[in-house]
Amino acid sequence: MVVPSAGAHARKPADGGHDRDDALSPVGRETLQDRVYAQLRNSLINGMFDAGDVLRIVDLAERLQTSTMPVREALGRLVSEQALESLPNRSVRVPLITRERLDDLARARILIEGQMVALALPNLTDDDFAVLKQINVDCDLAFEQHGKDIGHVTSALNQQFHFHIYHAARSQVLIPIVESLWLQSGAIIRKAAHIHDEQGGLAATNHHWALIDALEKRDVEAAMQSLSNDISRSFDLIRGRLDAEPEGNASGDHHG
Repeated sequence: MVVPSAGAHARKPADGGHDRDDALSPVGRETLQDRVYAQLRNSLINGMFDAGDVLRIVDLAERLQTSTMPVREALGRLVSEQALESLPNRSVRVPLITRERLDDLARARILIEGQMVALALPNLTDDDFAVLKQINVDCDLAFEQHGKDIGHVTSALNQQFHFHIYHAARSQVLIPIVESLWLQSGAIIRKAAHIHDEQGGLAATNHHWALIDALEKRDVEAAMQSLSNDISRSFDLIRGRLDAEPEGNASGDHHG
């Protein structure tokens, strides 16, 4: 919150210039709204909600210890960004996972994030590679904590890994697009992680290590392929689960 200075109500400068305080407006309410929005947004990106989860304004306001107004406005913004969808009873929910939505998001992420990797590659330095390797090591160590709830940790590390690369692309236009795609993909990645835990298989960071190797070799095609493999892996796990479900069913836990 901006705190007015002691001279906030002082007379205007003698030279006739504008009082700077006249250009300022209260920001307390906007700041609270932004904080609520940012917290919900980060929770969605990091897969803290399941597909089909119903989010009620009053419940969220209690959990966030705030009034309902900033929650209502934050949810409205997230609906407009397609991260959530409105329900007839004025609640919202995390969209169900359908084959159409799954394929659309996978295609968009591979196309756009692949270009981010290509743009970033010439700008990455040895220091960047050291950072990426350390994130991967931390993620591998987190995955070794079997039986513990480490989803929020590995999800944050995964996001940190990818966006360290994407920011090196230096594209102010593409970064918000990628963030929007991640916002819509959070529940999908969460479900894929659960399926991976059930089925096992390659280490979750396997494609990350391959991506680092390709980037260090300045092999743009191999780097883009490694990224595609990384993204596709999560989506393919859910495709397999959808194929095993009765036709027409959408995937998601319907929490009332």
